[in-house]
Amino acid sequence: MMCCACCGIAEGDDIKLKTCTACKSARYCSVKCQKEHRPQHKRACKKRAAELRDELLFKQPESTHYGDCPICCLPLSLDKHKSLMSPCCSKRICYGCVHANQRREEEMRLKKSCPFCRHPLPKSQEQAKMIIMERVATIDPECMGSIHLNDGDHDTAFEYWTKATGLGDLASHYNLSLLYRDGHGVEKDEKMEVYHLEQAAICGHPFARFNLANVEWNNGRKERAIKHWIIAATLGDGDAVKYLRQRYPRFVCKEDFAAALRAHQAAIDATKSSQREAATEYAIRNNINGQGGSTSVP
Repeated sequence: MMCCACCGIAEGDDIKLKTCTACKSARYCSVKCQKEHRPQHKRACKKRAAELRDELLFKQPESTHYGDCPICCLPLSLDKHKSLMSPCCSKRICYGCVHANQRREEEMRLKKSCPFCRHPLPKSQEQAKMIIMERVATIDPECMGSIHLNDGDHDTAFEYWTKATGLGDLASHYNLSLLYRDGHGVEKDEKMEVYHLEQAAICGHPFARFNLANVEWNNGRKERAIKHWIIAATLGDGDAVKYLRQRYPRFVCKEDFAAALRAHQAAIDATKSSQREAATEYAIRNNINGQGGSTSVP
């Protein structure tokens, strides 16, 4: 690593070696040396690059793509009905904090406001949608893509999500994988589907991880599929647990299955709190469709 892999010249004050961006295991003093060494290095480079990719792909993410509630700082549930996105600040807030804010406003006779930024809330879902459209038109292409998808415009949704992936939005990678899988707004392409699933999975998207496992399983790579399902289960995905249970004990050993179940339960427990339980009881008691009321946009 301290010498050029082609000519053998050592690195010094006047010579700076550059590392191969794919495998990170060879260095060169010039582009000319890199091109000359390519035929010898190509096979080893691809093998090492694949190993590095797998190390990154199968690393357990610290949290899901939803992250934590910005108010109570507890992990958000994977169930979309248990959190709401405020149209004014685009913060996804757990239904426990939304419910607590509603009760506070009722007791103190205050006007309805965002639990996070205290901005007055829109009076209707239509007004909330207009606010979101105005706010995210230039700063949130992922949300714009979702809005166009709901309107049945797959082509425009594809354009916005492609733009959002360039800004590092992992949810857009997952959304694009679905378009490539189903052929909506773009031709079906399993290679592109897998690419976007991997990008989302690396950053903690459990549903992308689950779909990626299904692709690996259908292609006969069962060991890789099991690894993906275990990671998804650890992030709290219930469907991944079901798939692991169906393949236990033939494809999943007892130790791995038990560890996945414990980690799954821990992930679920981490999203619970007395405040969120109170919100659930209130919603059930008042027959509310969706947790935490309707002051925000799902």
